[in-house]
Amino acid sequence: MISDLYRTPDSLPQHLRFLAGGGEATRLIVERDWTGHPMGQPESWPDILKSNLSTVLNSPESMILAWGTDELTFFFNETYFPLLGPRLAWAMGAPFHEVWADAWAQAKPIIDDAFVGRSQRFTDLPWKLDTDRGQADTWFTFSYSRILDAQGEVVGLFILTNETTDRVLADAALKRSQDELEAANRLLEQRVEERTAERDRVWQLTNDLMATARLDGFLIQVNPAWERLLGWTEEELLSRPFVEIIEAADHAETADVVARLSAGEVVSGFVDHVLRRDGTARTIMWTAVPEAGSDLFYIIGRDLTEQHAAEDALRQAQKMQAVGQLTGGLAHDFNNLLTGMMGNLELLQLRLTSGRLEDLDRFVLAAQGAGRRAAALTQRLLAFSRRQTLDPRPVDVNRLVAGMEDLIRRTIGPANTLEVVGAGGLWTANIDAGQLENAILNLCINARDAMPEGGRITIETANKWLDERTARSRDLEPGQYLSVCVTDTGTGMDEATVQRAFEPFFTTKPLGQGTGLGLSMIYGFARQSGGQVRIYSEVGIGTTMCIYLPRHLGDEPDELDDETVSATAASGGGTVLVVDDEATIRHLIDEILDDAGYTVINAADGAAGIKVLQSGAQIELLITDVGLPGGMNGRQVADAARHLRPGLKVLFITGYAENAAVGNGHLEPGMELLTKPFSLEALTAKVGEMMRRR
Repeated sequence: MISDLYRTPDSLPQHLRFLAGGGEATRLIVERDWTGHPMGQPESWPDILKSNLSTVLNSPESMILAWGTDELTFFFNETYFPLLGPRLAWAMGAPFHEVWADAWAQAKPIIDDAFVGRSQRFTDLPWKLDTDRGQADTWFTFSYSRILDAQGEVVGLFILTNETTDRVLADAALKRSQDELEAANRLLEQRVEERTAERDRVWQLTNDLMATARLDGFLIQVNPAWERLLGWTEEELLSRPFVEIIEAADHAETADVVARLSAGEVVSGFVDHVLRRDGTARTIMWTAVPEAGSDLFYIIGRDLTEQHAAEDALRQAQKMQAVGQLTGGLAHDFNNLLTGMMGNLELLQLRLTSGRLEDLDRFVLAAQGAGRRAAALTQRLLAFSRRQTLDPRPVDVNRLVAGMEDLIRRTIGPANTLEVVGAGGLWTANIDAGQLENAILNLCINARDAMPEGGRITIETANKWLDERTARSRDLEPGQYLSVCVTDTGTGMDEATVQRAFEPFFTTKPLGQGTGLGLSMIYGFARQSGGQVRIYSEVGIGTTMCIYLPRHLGDEPDELDDETVSATAASGGGTVLVVDDEATIRHLIDEILDDAGYTVINAADGAAGIKVLQSGAQIELLITDVGLPGGMNGRQVADAARHLRPGLKVLFITGYAENAAVGNGHLEPGMELLTKPFSLEALTAKVGEMMRRR
């Protein structure tokens, strides 16, 4: 072979003998035209490059040498060839960023870290590659090591790399198939016990590999699926030890399985790679059952080779379908709302420019209305994705429902009857009361719309003990819950509609009569609160929608005097520190609170806010955005402020925040939340309430 000419130094000219031992990789270097290359001819390369390149070429490991500083030249050995696919023909000596252009965005930060002294090792790191070399979604284990010259400067990198895609995918397939294997295990045990004609039919027809074997490693009986799947005849399989058709890498694990079977243990979920007659391998998952009192055991194997590919394709298709539906509905609704806001503001500007000042309120009100609907839309989307900012407190749900009763009666109209059944001794829930009110009202509106000829709506609360089986059926943890159920006597839903009811923008209402976000918002709120929503419906009979909420075992709900809160909110008085990086929001809050009689101090980031607190100024309330620049988020600012001033009241304002930023939904006493966008009245009421409690 040509590559053998490059195995020994004698086969190369004196000036190229440092390349000996590389085989095909050496040939690629020798036969490349280095004329015009920034590195020049190989004989002129520095000794440190020659010695390191010799190490790479002679290594049995899959290895890369990336040489240079500003632009890395790419060298590799024969073991690395399979990873390159069609790039192999031109990759030797090419720039690193051209060889792996499709992975460069992910590789460059790692390389940069290595050059500044942070060599690293990565295990099963996912990489997205072009499909010219096969699998697009891949996983690799690799390490980067620096090469230093005599002055201690980095002149290149050693990269040891191994692709682990097959093992990662096999592990995923193992997990996905456990339930099927348990079923197969039960089937095998039944067949071993019964030895019936039914077992023989399955033996003949199944695509699973079934066999009887001895502990000495020989198969003594196989079903026809072996020949169909692997190509080996029964005679060939029975005349040799089974281990001969298993890949060598799996031999040790196979021996361990035989030892466990010898000890009388049933083994399931064991995966190995079985060789077909044509030399290719299939990934098989096995269940094995020993026969008591003999050296026999029974095995059944399922081929998983194509399964993971089909499942990946299905998941991707479902994901893209969901994304398309969500973005399409979102774009449609937001474009309508933005058109309303922008159009009315432009009309307002034209009227002011022309001096026509009459009837301007209707343009302002229309723009404000569109803005409020846009805010409601974002809140519903955040609720569905379980990313809305909640303000959970202990809530008496019976009292909350009773307080809504008049509003619900007016909403559903005189053609419908409302009945409220509150459970005695109902447990407390730790939830965002406003979100629960919105959820109940939405369910009642849906119930009304499902009864065009009128009917009965029942709101019922109850305490629920969910054991492990019941909780699992509702996708909940076992424990104590309270339920809020809304039942109607309307048209009901078929099974297909029930399955899609919580999808965003899915609606069965006529065009223009529903956004399709109501139920998705309720679902997201319930899940984010640690609960669940379930639908029970029959076509022509009616529907019951039940919200399950976990029981709160802490303090009882705090009863507030609404008149006192309103009076305090209106009275004002006191000094408020506002921390927000958005100048328009700081000025807006300043104007609102100044008009309400408060003294306001502004800060553009957390550091500036802390300096104000350190100054000795009298501060009764800290208002801070959750997302702040400069390395401190709102929760960190609040914690630092309370360290300086224990007991300081804190009001977080946020449009969107991860729960972790505000304490995973568990705020300390004296901390409150207000969600953007907020009205002037909501801000002054919240500030007044918190000031009252000082």
